[in-house]
Amino acid sequence: MAKAKKSKAKKSKAKSSRGKKKIAKRSAKKSRASAARSGARKAKKTASRGRKTAAKRPAKKTPARKPTKKTTKKTAPKQTMGEGNYEASRSFLKDQSDFVKRNQANIPAMGKSAEAALEGPEGDTLRAAEDEARSHSKE
Repeated sequence: MAKAKKSKAKKSKAKSSRGKKKIAKRSAKKSRASAARSGARKAKKTASRGRKTAAKRPAKKTPARKPTKKTTKKTAPKQTMGEGNYEASRSFLKDQSDFVKRNQANIPAMGKSAEAALEGPEGDTLRAAEDEARSHSKE
């Protein structure tokens, strides 16, 4: 005997039940996947709150040290902005104070000998040298 054909109503009912089963399977898969993801997120959060393991910590690189320049007093002084040369000013004031400390007793005698030299025969050459030095200075 030949099989009887199913009616249209039975066919549509069968299709809808198969569709419902597929949807149920998909939603179950999605819910499992989202649960797995949320579980992974929670695990990450708890791991970050706790102590970090040595395997996850990146290795610290020590910075390479640059060779330092050896500075000596013989090197040229740094260029400074502003008026005057501060290094030269400091050295002049230091030399001047050292001279006064060394020759404190001889300074009055040196002044009298300089005055005598200006009034003596070499006074003209000393005044000429003084005028030439003034012409080089900035006013």
